[in-house]
Amino acid sequence: MKRRFDKYFPWVFTLIDFLVSLVALLICDYGLQFIGIFEGASFLAFVPLSVLWMLVSVLRKDFKIPRTDEYEHTLRRHLGTVGWFTGATAILWLPFRTPALQVIPVLALGFGMLVIMGMFRVTVHMILRKYRTKGNNYRNAVIVGKGGTGRKLADVLKIRKDFGINFLGYFDDKSNCAQTRGKIKDFFERAAEMDLDMIYIHEKLDSDLVKRVIDFADEHYIQVKMLPGGSLQLEKSLSFSKYGNLFVINVNEIPLDHFFNRFAKRAFDVIFAVVVIVCFLSLLIPILGILIKLESKGPIFFIQKRNGVNNKVFNCIKFRSMTVTDREDGDPENDHNSRITKIGLFMRESSLDEVPQFINVLLGHMSVVGPRPHTVSMNKELNTQIMGYNSRHKVRPGITGLAQVRGYRGKIETPQQIRNRVRLDSFYIHRWSFMLDLEIMGNTFGVLSNKEDGD
Repeated sequence: MKRRFDKYFPWVFTLIDFLVSLVALLICDYGLQFIGIFEGASFLAFVPLSVLWMLVSVLRKDFKIPRTDEYEHTLRRHLGTVGWFTGATAILWLPFRTPALQVIPVLALGFGMLVIMGMFRVTVHMILRKYRTKGNNYRNAVIVGKGGTGRKLADVLKIRKDFGINFLGYFDDKSNCAQTRGKIKDFFERAAEMDLDMIYIHEKLDSDLVKRVIDFADEHYIQVKMLPGGSLQLEKSLSFSKYGNLFVINVNEIPLDHFFNRFAKRAFDVIFAVVVIVCFLSLLIPILGILIKLESKGPIFFIQKRNGVNNKVFNCIKFRSMTVTDREDGDPENDHNSRITKIGLFMRESSLDEVPQFINVLLGHMSVVGPRPHTVSMNKELNTQIMGYNSRHKVRPGITGLAQVRGYRGKIETPQQIRNRVRLDSFYIHRWSFMLDLEIMGNTFGVLSNKEDGD
């Protein structure tokens, strides 16, 4: 079952992907006609486009969905396929080559394919996981050399049935547990009879022994993976750089170090900020501005120095919610509640005082999602108290963040609260994905009614 599945799956996936892409293109065509930005085309005009989609998909090997990949990896790969398809469509598809190339319909088709085919790709990924959970499409695997990370891997394989990796046991000279199949020398005698697909090698094995295992695997067409020791199990994704023929591990690289990820996040920030500023903030400024001025003297906006990416200081913009004092760096988090105005209290409870920060997003000081920025004085104090605190400035601060949607917002009352904030900020930075940003934004809308300003 396991090998037969892999033999036919690429062909089945490619055929279904072609048919779904054709349906997706027809849906996009209908939608564009409905909103009046495209005159439409015949059914036969979309068949070459579906063929083009299939060719791009096959060349990018989208039919290969690694069993241990999460859904965001599938979507990230799909985004690249859509980009290549949209570019090729703009160049090759003759019906669009009118006197002036119709850019909007091409981009709209690309967006439609991004959404519809993205749903299809994730659905296929989910079906594969469900299929593997039931014991199908599995891989037989052993671990050569137990060690601490070997035990952890065995535990993961037991829990994550959706990976479809059937752990058969260890080969180790020191271990003698129930899952030990024998000593390392026994591996070379028994492995050929075990129908193995994967071998995990612990990094602490002798280099000559590692080479011998790899040579054996090559002769028997078995995949080999190396298990890093405890010093490299840092709860973060590791990547590799190549220096000639030498590979080195990038230990503290984060997803937003990659240009494509930074570009995608920044593009989303700019588009979202422009929509909010034009459709929402432009109406709030005159309305709330008048109410703020009527209740107390002072400016409409409250400008405060905060630390941003790489610890650079920027002017954070908010609607003023308190009466003006003579303090140059007023901290509303620690000021007495009696200074909060009535309209200020309303803005805080509804989070409207935070909306001007979308101007900071547009200017590049902030992101829609990220670690919340603290005041300069608080930043200096916490940096001396919390280990690793400064690492939260590796990315742009956000209007909302993972710590905020997990309940760590408002006034900091205990050291544990700030430690939990930093821990969640670190998790976000090292596990960033576009899907995580969307999830945080969705959760933010769900908790706005209970929010009290404290950032």
